[in-house]
Parts: sequence; structure tokens; C-alpha cells
Amino acid sequence: MQNPQKLGLMLAIAAIIALVAGAWMWSQSPDYRVLYTNVSDRDGGAIISALQQMNVPYKFAEGGGAILVPGTHVHEVRLRLASQGLPKGSLAGFELMENQKLGSSQFLEQVNYQRALEGELARSIQSLSAVQNARVHLAMAKPSVFVREKQKPSASVLLNLFPGRTLDPAQVSAIVHLISSSVPDLPVKNVTVVDQGGTLLSSTGNAASNSQLDASQLKYVQEIEHSYVKRIEAILTPITGVNNVRAQVTADVDFSQIERAEEIYKPNQTAPGPTAIRSQQSTESATGGPQASGGVPGALSNQPPAPASAPIAAAPGTAVNTPPGGAAVSPSNTRKESTVNYEVDKTIRHVRQPIGGIKRLSVAVVVNYRKDVDSAGKVSRTPLAAEEITKINDLVKETMGYNKDRGDTLNVANSPFSTVEREVIPEVPLWKQPATFVLVKEVGKHLLIAAAVLYLVLGVLRPLLKNLAEARPAPALPEGAVEGEATVAARRQSIAGYEQNLQMAKQLANQEPKIVANVVKEWVSGDER
Repeated sequence: MQNPQKLGLMLAIAAIIALVAGAWMWSQSPDYRVLYTNVSDRDGGAIISALQQMNVPYKFAEGGGAILVPGTHVHEVRLRLASQGLPKGSLAGFELMENQKLGSSQFLEQVNYQRALEGELARSIQSLSAVQNARVHLAMAKPSVFVREKQKPSASVLLNLFPGRTLDPAQVSAIVHLISSSVPDLPVKNVTVVDQGGTLLSSTGNAASNSQLDASQLKYVQEIEHSYVKRIEAILTPITGVNNVRAQVTADVDFSQIERAEEIYKPNQTAPGPTAIRSQQSTESATGGPQASGGVPGALSNQPPAPASAPIAAAPGTAVNTPPGGAAVSPSNTRKESTVNYEVDKTIRHVRQPIGGIKRLSVAVVVNYRKDVDSAGKVSRTPLAAEEITKINDLVKETMGYNKDRGDTLNVANSPFSTVEREVIPEVPLWKQPATFVLVKEVGKHLLIAAAVLYLVLGVLRPLLKNLAEARPAPALPEGAVEGEATVAARRQSIAGYEQNLQMAKQLANQEPKIVANVVKEWVSGDER
């Protein structure tokens, strides 16, 4: 019976040691954190090999898409892997140009340069907060010396955005201009941006900026309205008190782009005054009648006529020279013409109206009743007087720059504010708090370990030890020692058993002396004691 009991004791002790060691290892299990996510298979294999060389435990999560290591080693492992150039990433940049082989053709060098440029542009785009991955494709035509055959390069960008993230038109335009500025002779119109859902982003951003309000214009309107609200509340708060005035402003802003060219002609001045003469021309002609024949017949009368000459108007009472042998000749027809050209007034005006002008303002102001406290501490609300309302109305008009011709409207109302009772959020019970769950989990884990150890000690080890103690013979007492009652009873029982065995041996010897003789003979021959 002693060997099975010893074996059970040894097994119980081994089980307790194993349980304690397992519990300690369980309590000391590391908290795994994410080292890298979305790594390529090539980089993942290199990272796993490096982790095995560094003796760092690891495991996979999310179907192998993430590599986990103990949280206390995350930063150290990242730095050590970075010193080895891991992860390299699937995008290759200008490092491709560092591994050029001797004897590479010009075509291969051009292809490597284009790949490097695409990789660098993709890395730059991936640095945006909303972009998870990006791919850039460049279509670069072969250069030509002929201008007519020269083709502009083009670019296509595929964006993979983070879940729930979007790009506004301004960000899309920034990506387009980034690509256009990085590639020589690449116009903005030749850049196409597409997201992972197949939505064309580049044309959407251009259309939005030309045909409808964009985010910047809406933000500008909100800033104008907020500015007017702050100014109105700032000037009325000293009069009404804190939290006793509310104002709302609606601004109608004109974002239309108008460019006008005018050419105006003014009528000629009719009143006497300075005028500008461009040109002047005068014409005067006189025609005379036939010369009368007369004179004394003979040689003098047959002479040729004298040369024609302009008539000379003589003064009154002055004799007029008459040709010899005839009477005075006077012109029969006189004609005068005069042409005067004046400068015409002309005004050419080019007008370009600014964008963002305020067309109309609508303002609504609500003022709370006056708060009065009597000597007993009772609070009462009374409306404001008409003079105070008028004063508030005038102050608001001056603050907003009221313009009746523009169509501005203002409405000031005096009304009691409804007191909103503060919502009392019930306190979360202690047993519902997340920290309590964590604490209970840790305590339960240690209690489970303690209960298992206690069960092995009290339920297995203690009974085995008790059985072993009972099976052992009672030790001999030294001389002079006093026996206890239990020891005396055990000794008496042992003596009674011995006496009973002795009596049975005597009876056997009397009844079967031959058998007893043979037993004694065997003892003597076998040197048994």
C-alpha cells in the first residue's frame, strides 16, 4: 500500500507545480500589439525572418493582414527593422536608378526612370491623410524635333481612400497640380484622378468650381454670418447681460463674375461753349456776265480783250474802272461753301465687379426679459421698455451697416427665454463600468488559480499525507517519556493482536506438530531470523 500512496503523492505534487507554473505563465502572457498592417507577401516574409533572428515572438491577425508582437517590443522592433530597410514597400522610387546594370540600353533606362517617377509621385500622394494607397500611371510620348508631331504627356491616378474618408474638390485640384508640376510639359487638363469606386474626381472638381458653390464659398458665407452675429451679441451683451441675447444673420452674397465693357457717345453741345474742331473747309466762287460790245469803230475797237481779273468792290462814292470803250461790268452769281467737323465725345469703360459682395442682410435678434430680484430674493422677469427696444434696434442697425436701398431687414423681439433644465445623467453603477470588468477579470483569474491550488493541496495532497502517516509504525518512545491516550490505545491494540497471534500459534503447534516442525526446519535451514 505504500508504493501507490507514494506515487499518488508524487503526482499530486507534480500537478500542483504544473498548475502554479501555468498560472504564472498565463498571468504573464504578453499583450500583443500591431507591428505592421497591409504588408506585401515579400515584405512579410522578410519581416518574419528578421523577427525569428531577433527571437521576438509574433503572431498573425486579420487573416494574415497584420503582424502582431508583444506591446513592450513594438517600438524597438520597428526601429531595428527600419535599420535593415524593412518594410521596403511595393512602391519603388528613385532607388531603382542606383542599381543600373552595366550595358543597359537607353530604352531600359527610360523605363526605369518612368517607374521611379511614378513611385515617387505615389509616395507623395499617399502622405495625404485620407489616402491609403495610390497608383500613378504616366504616358510619356517619345520626344520629337518637329513641333507638329510633339505630344503632351498625360497621367492617371488611382486613389484608394480610407473607409469613410472623401476628398473635396480643393484636395483633388491639389493632387492634379502636384502631378502636373512634377512632370515636364504635363498640362493640368491631361491629369485624371479616379477613386477605388471608379468615380472620376478630377472633372467633378473642375465642374464644381465653375458651375456651383464650392466649399470655400460656403465657408466664406458662414464666416460673414458668424462675424455679424458676434458683433451684434458683443455690443448688446453689456446692456442685456450674459446669455440674454440671441442673434441670427442671413447673408445673401453675390459670387457672380461680371466683366462689362461700355462705349458711350455724348450728343454735341448746343449751348455756347468751347468745342473741339477736327477740320474746317471753306469754298467761295463768283461768276460774271458777258462783256458788252461798244466803242469807236476802228483799230482800237478790234484789239483782243484784256486778261480776266477778279472784280474789286469799290467803296461808296468811288469810281469804278471801266474797260476802255465800255461800261462797268458786275458779277452775276456768287457762291460760298463752308464745312466744319467737330470732335464727337466718346467714353470707353471696362468694369469688373468684385466677387463676394453682400447683396442683402437679414438679421433677427431676440432679447430676454429683464431679471429683477427683490429684497426677499424672489426672481421676476419684466419686459423691456419701448425706449430700450428702440435703442437696441438702432445699435443693431449701426453694427450691421443697415442699408434700406439694398433691401436689408431687421427684426428685434423681446421675449422671455425658456429655462432648459440640465439633464441629469444617471451615474453608471460600479458594476457596469469598464474598469470594473477589467478588475473582476483579473481578480477572477487569480482566484481561479488559487482555488485550483487549494483544491489540490486540501483535497489530494493532504489525504495522501494523512494515509502515509497512519500507515507508518509508531516510533519507540524514549525512556521516561509519557505516552498519550491515543498512543496507549494503539499500543494496547498492537499487544492484543500479538497475544492473539501467539495463542493461535500455540494451538496450531498442539494440533499439527509436524507442520510446525517443518516450518521451524525451513527457518533454520534458510538462515531466517
